[in-house]
Amino acid sequence: MVVLKDIINKINKVGFAFALLLCISLASCVACSDSSKSGTNIPPVIDPPIGTSTFRNPILNLGPDPWVVKNGNEYFVTFTTGNNITLLRTSKMSDLKNAVKKVIWIPPATGFNSKEIWAPELHRINDKWYVYYAASDGNNVNHRMWVLENTSTDPFTGVWHDKGELKLPDNKWAIDGSPFEISGKLYFIWSGWEGDVNIRQNIYIAKMENPLSVIGQRVCLLKPANSWEINNTNPQVAEGPQFFLKNDKAFVFYSAGACWTDGYSIGAISMESISDPININSWKRLDANPLFVSNSAGNAFGPGHNSFFKSLDGNEDWILYHANPQPAQGCGDNRSIRMQKISWDSNGLPVLGMPESLNKNIVKPGGE
Repeated sequence: MVVLKDIINKINKVGFAFALLLCISLASCVACSDSSKSGTNIPPVIDPPIGTSTFRNPILNLGPDPWVVKNGNEYFVTFTTGNNITLLRTSKMSDLKNAVKKVIWIPPATGFNSKEIWAPELHRINDKWYVYYAASDGNNVNHRMWVLENTSTDPFTGVWHDKGELKLPDNKWAIDGSPFEISGKLYFIWSGWEGDVNIRQNIYIAKMENPLSVIGQRVCLLKPANSWEINNTNPQVAEGPQFFLKNDKAFVFYSAGACWTDGYSIGAISMESISDPININSWKRLDANPLFVSNSAGNAFGPGHNSFFKSLDGNEDWILYHANPQPAQGCGDNRSIRMQKISWDSNGLPVLGMPESLNKNIVKPGGE
């Protein structure tokens, strides 16, 4: 090691300034040498790169009865808040937590559409936007379907007009309404009571004259009958009907087994796309029902009330649904929004699979 005498000699030879620099350099070397010998020279921690091709469920921690519609290269999502209608806007469904949010409608303080705002759906029909939702005056027996209209091309702009109650045949309890078009004709499906007492919720259908008017008689497409649909509950429940057209087949997916149980699951009925949807004989239950059930090991309890969307690249079908993270959490605000890709078998029938586990890495939809 260089000693003080050597340093003094160098001062005499090259001058003080150079020696000072030499001392600093030597001191650094000594420090490095001592640190290495003592074992305190710990290498820096390098964080692994953040993955960009996967996401994890839930994509939103709170969101019962989720609905999604693809509009160009973006998506609009809504769900049950109970006290208003809120839209979420995102270019990537896997990034729904960072979506732009806007409350587009606040109910009146009183009246038959002032309380219990449930399961809103956003639809684009004849170049106008519509939101169909269930509401009451605070008394569940008075639940009916209601509709909002917006003539703007962008549902985040323009004015949402309350167009009042969507009058359904027989004027019975009704929730979870959804319009759809097939063969150039417009129809409306919903979950309703057969009479004025809550014995069971059936799936009904009726023709629409236009987005604000339902005509003709209602037809019961489905009553809870199979064991998974009844699920030892009283009342019995079939709700959340969702129309899906795939090639030459039409489907109505529905949730049954009652949301207050972990047996709440998804099934479907189907018909040939050229058939008459009002004719009950056109439809039949899928043999594979139920198609989507709880995954207790994956923290997905009571999966249901789903909707569907296409990936950005248009090549994939995805299901959007809610589920509870723990058992026996019922119909409350623990229900979170999840999504996963679905497939189709060789017969053109849906394969929903098992609800993916929470926090599992899932490949993002194509195009994201």
